Amino acid sequence: MILFGPPGSGKGTQSKLLQQSCIPGPHISTGDMLRQHIEAGDAMGRGAEHLIKAGKLVADETVNELVKQRLSEPDCRGGMILDGYPRTLNQASVLLALISTYGFSPVVVHLVVDNERIVARLSGRRICPVCGTLYSLKTNPPKVPGICDLDGAKLVTRPDDSEPVIRERLNQYELQTRPLLDYFRREGVPVFEIGGAGSTPEQISNRICDELRAAGLAHASARKRAKRGVALTSDAGVRN
Repeated sequence: MILFGPPGSGKGTQSKLLQQSCIPGPHISTGDMLRQHIEAGDAMGRGAEHLIKAGKLVADETVNELVKQRLSEPDCRGGMILDGYPRTLNQASVLLALISTYGFSPVVVHLVVDNERIVARLSGRRICPVCGTLYSLKTNPPKVPGICDLDGAKLVTRPDDSEPVIRERLNQYELQTRPLLDYFRREGVPVFEIGGAGSTPEQISNRICDELRAAGLAHASARKRAKRGVALTSDAGVRN
């Protein structure tokens, strides 16, 4: 599954919910992978860090290689959810060529969210630097302000969650990533538009699964399909 949507549209949350319902395989986030390299301080991480902090996109060649290596791992044999990839036409064409070698059938799910709602959501987001737990100051605040419920660490704001960086990320999305919807349609990839205003994450997840089942793209539970080694989708996710 290619989970598509602007930064802050809920791709990470939906990926986890969809894994439990109708999508087999792992949730693959290119943003998470890049942050791991940044924390490790390796060459890839050093090259990506200043771009991410400025809300810019990391070079296609770097991200394509990350995804290529990840898709070759055994847990992807039954399908996967891609979150945050592809974000450019080059990445999209590389992805379609890559997944065809594995016999996957891609489907795009586009999460539609108003930009101002995204700015409010992300600028109010806090993360635990120890365990990685995310909090929302509005919808999911910690029990003690500024402190992680799980380990007592002081919560921080990710550099790419400041409002100027968020707006730059949204501009980059509009300029470089939204055209991917047209590209996927031209290539014959099924695209599902899912609005989330006024709905809970669980309701959105149920809507996605219902639409996939109605289109004949999901017939069994993710767990059963994964055991049979059947790929439901190959996901080029768009939101991180």
